[in-house]
Parts: sequence; structure tokens; C-alpha cells
Amino acid sequence: MTAKPRVLLTNPIHPDIQPALAAQVDLVVAPDTSADTLRRYVADVHGLVVRAQLPADIFDHAPHLRAVVRHGVGLDMIPMDAANQHRIPVANVPGSNTSAVVEYCVAAMLNLRRPLAAIDARLRHAGWSAARPLADHTAELDGMTCGIVGVGAIGGRLAQTAAGLGMSVLGLTRRPESLPPGVQPATREALFANADIIVLCCPLTDETRGLANADMINSMKPGAILINVSRGPVVQTAALLDALRRGHLGGAALDVHDIQPLPADSPALDAPNLLLTPHIAGITDSSMRRMSEGAVANLLALLRGDAASNIVNPHVLTSSQSIS
Repeated sequence: MTAKPRVLLTNPIHPDIQPALAAQVDLVVAPDTSADTLRRYVADVHGLVVRAQLPADIFDHAPHLRAVVRHGVGLDMIPMDAANQHRIPVANVPGSNTSAVVEYCVAAMLNLRRPLAAIDARLRHAGWSAARPLADHTAELDGMTCGIVGVGAIGGRLAQTAAGLGMSVLGLTRRPESLPPGVQPATREALFANADIIVLCCPLTDETRGLANADMINSMKPGAILINVSRGPVVQTAALLDALRRGHLGGAALDVHDIQPLPADSPALDAPNLLLTPHIAGITDSSMRRMSEGAVANLLALLRGDAASNIVNPHVLTSSQSIS
């Protein structure tokens, strides 16, 4: 009898999908996601499902590894150069969390422009007459300009949604010719200077690191808001916090942070008009199911030696990737 392949999850996956995977492989879930723990647990596995940052040298400790699958879309958690050097195929699940991230962005816009929860709290604790004037300082999205940095699957869907809410849309992308209809191409400078709401949903690269720097943030319209669902280092956080404290910006939402988990002494925690969430823009029950289903399908295909969907480095594949 052929032994089952051994698979490591850096974190649990959807509770309806994980048992189905466990029935087909020898499944191990890492007890924590520290670098040392992941190095130790990857030593005797054939497949790896990634939901946490991998150490840069992880593949030096994985002599039997034949397949890596990102439970999601972004590949920055995986040292891709090392995967290529070790000829380990890597796959992801594009589109699996698009709806979740887009809806998060819209929720953040509404939360910052028309904060109903704050009005509800004022009504409950201070009464009708104290709560009602808060509406005088809220704003409608209709007629505003939304600037989107990174108009891929998520940015493109967000552009359509923003247009449906009556917003005009500016887009910054490496391929302006691919912008959806109705999205006006813009330079970084023009987008930051003219948008009422800026949403960052670009990948983290050498070009996008620090893209929202002090100069760009200070060039934003007074009262504008910034939403980051990309990666923390795309924003110079100190410059953003300074702009919020000076009252230059009307608000911001950060789902991603320079250091994750967010430290207890982070200066972001007491910044005004700042909505903070713990990297959950792409996480709902539905998106988790889609990500888990896609990750498992890709992983099992690679372990069988079949052609899996969404391999991001197909050049590493040999004639057989089977572990048997």
C-alpha cells in the first residue's frame, strides 16, 4: 500500500474542508507560526498550505516538499526565489476573496464617511438631541472621486462598485490599457491629489513599497481618506498617523500593518479617525470556503503529479511531480 502524502497547514483551514483533506493525506497543523516551528515541521512533509509568513530559508529544511499552495492570492508570504531554486511548484487561488475585499473597502468608506455605529452609541448614551447633530458632519459617497492603486481583480471589481455608487474612478496600474471602462488612468501624483477616497490594493513589490509616502499623503485633499488592503509597507505609517493627528485627512482604514500582529504599544492604536482591523478584509465564511476548496484541489493535483490550476511558477515542473 502506498503511504499517504504528509501535508502541513501553517494554520487551520475552513472547518468543512479540513476533514476532507485529512481523509486523503497525513495532515499536520503547525502548533504556531514561528519561523523555528515551521522549519521543524516542514522537514518531513510533501505538501504545504500557506496562511502565514514563511521564513526565507524554509525550503532548505524541506527535502521532501513537492507542492506549496497559498491559501489565498498574495505570494509575499512565500519566498518565491527560493521555491524556484528548489524547483518547488507554487500555486494560489486567485479570485477567491475578491468579493470579500471589495465589500470590506465599501464598508470602510461608509464607516468613515457616515459612521452609523458612532451615532448609535451617542444616541444610546447621550440621547436623541446629542446624536442627531452628528449627521451634519457625515458625507455621501455619490459624487466623490475614488482613486484605486492596483486595478487587478480586486481593484477592477471595486471600480465597478464605486461607479455604481455614483463615484468617479481614477486608476493607477502598470497596464493602463487594461483598465475597466469608465476608469480614468492617472499618475500617482494626480491620483493622490484629486481623489476623495484612495484605496490601496496593489501587491507589495520594490516599486510599491512606501508608495504612500509623506509627500503623497500631504498632497491629498484636506479631509480625504485612505484605505489600505494591500500590505502594510505600501504606506509610510508614521506619515499617515501624522496627517490624521494634524487633521489633514478625514480618516483612514488599515487592515494591514508594518508589524503583524499589531503590537500593543503601536502608535496607531490611539490615532484619531483611524479604523483598524487585523488583516481580515479577505476573510468571510464564504471566502474561507472558496480559498480552502481551491487550495486543497491544487495541492492534491500537484501531489498526484497532475496539472494543477493556477501554478505561478510552471517552469519548475518536471515530467512528474508525484511523490510516489
